[in-house]
Amino acid sequence: MLFTQPEFLIFAVVVLLITWRLSNFPKKLFLLVASYYFYAYWDFRFLALIFVSTCIDYTLAFLIAKASSERLRTSYLTLSVVANLGLLGFFKYFNFFVESAKPIAESLGLEATTLEIILPIGISFYTFQTLSYTIDVYRGKLEARTSFLDVALFVAFFPQLVAGPVVRAAELLPQFEEAPPWSLVDFYFGFQQFLRGAVKKIVVADHLAFAVDEIFANEGVYGTTTIWIGVLAYAGQIYCDFSGYSDMAIGLAKMLGYRFCPNFNHPYVATSIQEFWKRWHISLSQWLRDYLYIPLGGNRLGSVRTNLNLMITMTLGGLWHGAAWTFVVWGVLHGIALVTHRNLLHGLLSSRSLGKLVGWALTFVLVLTAWVFFRAESFTQSLSMLGKMYVPTDGHLWLPTVPLLLLLALTVEHVIYVFHNRIFELPPTRWYSPIITALMIWAILMFPAGEFRPFVYFQF
Repeated sequence: MLFTQPEFLIFAVVVLLITWRLSNFPKKLFLLVASYYFYAYWDFRFLALIFVSTCIDYTLAFLIAKASSERLRTSYLTLSVVANLGLLGFFKYFNFFVESAKPIAESLGLEATTLEIILPIGISFYTFQTLSYTIDVYRGKLEARTSFLDVALFVAFFPQLVAGPVVRAAELLPQFEEAPPWSLVDFYFGFQQFLRGAVKKIVVADHLAFAVDEIFANEGVYGTTTIWIGVLAYAGQIYCDFSGYSDMAIGLAKMLGYRFCPNFNHPYVATSIQEFWKRWHISLSQWLRDYLYIPLGGNRLGSVRTNLNLMITMTLGGLWHGAAWTFVVWGVLHGIALVTHRNLLHGLLSSRSLGKLVGWALTFVLVLTAWVFFRAESFTQSLSMLGKMYVPTDGHLWLPTVPLLLLLALTVEHVIYVFHNRIFELPPTRWYSPIITALMIWAILMFPAGEFRPFVYFQF
């Protein structure tokens, strides 16, 4: 069940109506049942996996809190990390590593056999969430919860279950305990954010996807101009698709009375690669910083070690996105960009208007270049497209009208945001708010893409 399917809208309305007047305990119990139903709608067999993951971390967090020695605490945390990453590694990366090792195995006379493994939807996201719980308990930043219901709901809460944001236990568990009152203001702003997300996904991302699919599938046919259009369209598609999902998830949670942190903040206006990662997939960026980069030593152990820590963090961040070497290269490119910015460009690009403009151009071109590896099916396709992007090449010229108009609209929206970043909030007291709300609903109903498309990040 996906946010853009009609059956989800029925599900969401029923959940909102039932939870509206419930007190805290029955509300949480109902939301847990609803969340499990939401997940089981895809494949009920994997409910066992998410339940086992919940039981593991609920138990180990409790044991960490009660352990009588540091050695025991560390052992329990290690068990949590190994169990969670072991499950993620098996389902997501087993076949990838087998395929990667096959040439070596065959040279030694060994047989490397892959398995028929279905990737459980959302496993990358809820694995990181459950790890944040046990790690924060270990660090003393969060108390272990005795309520299994609260922990289970934290893991399975349906708005962000399958594609984020990566909500931390320290952010959400206290809200389950406080029983936030239902607020008409929160409902209004949550509904507005849900609508914005739906427009991004249905009206923009899904229409851009047609041009993206065509150009990436036939890159040998098209010339430089059309290849650039395809890459720009993918940049718009993945941003509107993923930030659209995040907006819908955050809006749903807000309508239910819960608050998630923002996950996107117009990343394509960033004037440095460092700023880009403060605006793109914010919850993942902060998770990698706090639970990987800083534990590796962060920037506390000298310049060489800092650069190495950045490269490790971004490389693993690339691998987290998908079991393919193209994702690893995407992460490596961003790591190299972060290291270069830190050591060479930070002082040059941060002070003056011209420097910021140059910084924006460099950042945007780097992000576009890296997106080619993220989207392409192979290195061969990636290199073919990059060659045509940077070496003028003849070929078929295709100027898809609707995608170009959508890219223009996205550009205008980003420029408006730079100068008036509060203009899109649509407060209920403004006369134009109901007009724009009606226009968003009209656009969703009148301009569906014609072909159902799941969210891009579901595959990760």
